[in-house]
Amino acid sequence: MPTLESVRGRAAAFAAVITVTAVCAGDAAARSFPFGSGTRSVNDLGNQFVPFHAKLWDLLHGRGDGGLLLNWQSGYGTAFLPDLGTYLTSPFALLVGLFPRDRIDLAVYVITVLKMAAAGAAMAWLLLASLRERRDGGPERAAPPWWAAGVLGATYALCGWSVIEASYNPMWLDGLIGLPLLCLVGEWVRAGRRPVLGPLVVALVWVANFYTAYMATLGAALVLCVQLLLAREPVRARLRVLLRGAATVLLGIGLAAPVLLPVVMGTRHAYPGWRTEFERAAWSEVLARALPATYDFFTPAVFLGGGALLLAAALPFNRAVPRRERFAWAGLAGAVALSLQWGPTHLVWHAFATPNGSPFRQTFVLSGLLVIAAWRCLAYGWPGRRALLGGTGALVALGLVAAAGAPAGRRALALFACGLVAAVAALLVIRRPGAAGAPRRRYAALAALLLVGGLVGQAAATTAYADRARLKRLDHYPVWDAAHDRRAAAVADADGWPRYRTDPGRTQITANDPLLLGGQGASYYSSHTPEVLTRTLGALGAGWTSNGRAVQSLDNPVVDAVFAVGARLRTDAQDGAPGGAPELSRADVPPLVTVRPPTNAPPRYGGSPIRNQELLLGSRVYSSPVAGACPAGREVFLWAPHYYGTARLGDAPPVMLRGDKPRWRAAVTSLGIAERAGERVTFDRGAPSARTVACLDRTRLAAAVDRMKRTGAVSVRVSDDGVRAQLPPGSTGTAVVAAPRVAGWSCAGRPADSYLGLVAVPLDPDGSTTSVDCSFRPPGLRSGAAAGGVSLLVLLGVAALSVRRWRRERPGPRGLLAPGGAAPELLPSVEPAP
Repeated sequence: MPTLESVRGRAAAFAAVITVTAVCAGDAAARSFPFGSGTRSVNDLGNQFVPFHAKLWDLLHGRGDGGLLLNWQSGYGTAFLPDLGTYLTSPFALLVGLFPRDRIDLAVYVITVLKMAAAGAAMAWLLLASLRERRDGGPERAAPPWWAAGVLGATYALCGWSVIEASYNPMWLDGLIGLPLLCLVGEWVRAGRRPVLGPLVVALVWVANFYTAYMATLGAALVLCVQLLLAREPVRARLRVLLRGAATVLLGIGLAAPVLLPVVMGTRHAYPGWRTEFERAAWSEVLARALPATYDFFTPAVFLGGGALLLAAALPFNRAVPRRERFAWAGLAGAVALSLQWGPTHLVWHAFATPNGSPFRQTFVLSGLLVIAAWRCLAYGWPGRRALLGGTGALVALGLVAAAGAPAGRRALALFACGLVAAVAALLVIRRPGAAGAPRRRYAALAALLLVGGLVGQAAATTAYADRARLKRLDHYPVWDAAHDRRAAAVADADGWPRYRTDPGRTQITANDPLLLGGQGASYYSSHTPEVLTRTLGALGAGWTSNGRAVQSLDNPVVDAVFAVGARLRTDAQDGAPGGAPELSRADVPPLVTVRPPTNAPPRYGGSPIRNQELLLGSRVYSSPVAGACPAGREVFLWAPHYYGTARLGDAPPVMLRGDKPRWRAAVTSLGIAERAGERVTFDRGAPSARTVACLDRTRLAAAVDRMKRTGAVSVRVSDDGVRAQLPPGSTGTAVVAAPRVAGWSCAGRPADSYLGLVAVPLDPDGSTTSVDCSFRPPGLRSGAAAGGVSLLVLLGVAALSVRRWRRERPGPRGLLAPGGAAPELLPSVEPAP
């Protein structure tokens, strides 16, 4: 007879195969990458996650500028550990290193599909692990076949939240994997087993993605509470289990603290973006999202394959399951469904902060609970006709109500009906008795075929529908192609870091082009975009999107001089269109570390980005237009931050400005060089009320650069955690590093000063300072490392005590991670493979 471990492995593999088949079939049907010409890089997938995985590829191959602590490529120098902990600490992310860099989109796709497959496998494993439970009341019945656990595991992996929402937010999929793993830890806690492995699993889940791990932990805690509510042990014993579970979670989170605390602190220092208020969805639309092939950004994707949904709906009517158990599990799923729609519980699920987009991010927990409820319906044998009738009636009523919801269409209703028919037929067929009252092998095979076919058909159709719908409703970005190659090659050829920066250009493909294409630019888009970066570049006239979270490169010669941008890529393409021919422009710029003369009072920015640029540069280089126009030979710059439209200088080509307060902000923009006096700036949508026109004198700028070069550092060396520079003898005033003064910088053993938002070091007034030595440590790293160290010591103590106890109670060799030493349990009966 097969062992429990071998049966679990079989079910897990079956779930993984079903999941991969359905996802790839849906993407192929939609002709989405990598099965067609349609890009799948929508929204943050193309704008954030693909570029960040490209950065990880560089780190794994010893390339790129900066390391785990400091990212020199983005935002003129920012912390990298918070981004790493938010987007890249999943073990699956390391697989990106196995792919060529120009196949980064394929790498992210493969990682995404593998995560879904792992989630299905983990759920299948969990479901079979739950067979350890003692059954209260009722006759002993044959356990469900292993393939049923595989089908339900795949159903969980292919839930609507997974294929519609998380498929383009791949770090969320770690939470999808984490929920069944944390529930498995709950099983160990109840049994008093694996006291070392449990905290390690918790730590792994929280490191992989703390955000969805928080939600998964809440879900697993609810599952454990229901199990304890149903248990027959004394109250004191159940309280001990709760305390043991809490200790396991806290110890695991402590082990993850070296990653978690820098992430938390990075969020604290990030630009706030925009605030949103929770709005519940209409119930007809919520129920409509339970149907396959529906899409809406502001309602929960609660689709679940017909077989699991039918079994969950049949649970309250299944008299073979003890009354307390069926109503406890059904009640838990119902309560969580209601919690999605209530403001206070919504905040609890989302760590007390309403998300800026996709507001029902906890939906995967509901999907997992419904799958567990479906399995409990099978735990006492296949449901009878009464239970099937009740469950079918409930789903028919759901379909009738859902038909009134906006997301529901004829295709969705037809797919829902077909899946329901297939599930009902499968559950009726499987009950056909064979010899000795057991289902015949061919009936089991037919039932499995019906359930798998219905699931794959619905999930693939939902995947394909979502692929097409996202392209219509969300921003999207091209897959790496020859245009990316040309830009990346041009940036690499011009690279002169750290003598000067090379900016991949304002005409960007993504908001993280420095990570994707190389170079060291201003562009940066992350949940951790520092507030000081957004405010400093904003004061200098930079543009942004995402209400300040996505800072854009500022193509301006004055700002380039301040930040030592000696090479800049320009193309003739529009934003998001990579096809333009790249042209490289070079400029003579000061070194990365410069010296500003002593001042009586620290300078402060004002309301004009033109004057702010001059203040940071230390020289007047702009002049105001005379009679509304610049003199011939001067470069004309326009500041109209909230204007959306085109502006032009005389007969020159129009220049597009994208300002749409508050989400978008247009940058200080060059309109070209005035060819003759009297050329005026005109607008296609009427002149904006808030605007500034300035005339740049290149001769003055060249003189200012020469002065900064003469007084600047004679040598500069950068590292993965700081910068060191040698200064000319007799330097006085303030040494300024051309990097934003984000939290974490220290110089000469004390927190770095700030000079108009940049890292600064006051120099000795007698001119004795000859060098600058600044280092960077992300906030929270030291305290996180301390917490992690203490947690590790506690875990080692737990391990030592456990080994001692096992040796005392059960002599003989024992495993550290799997105490007990008993022979593997056997399933009461195992249905043969179909």
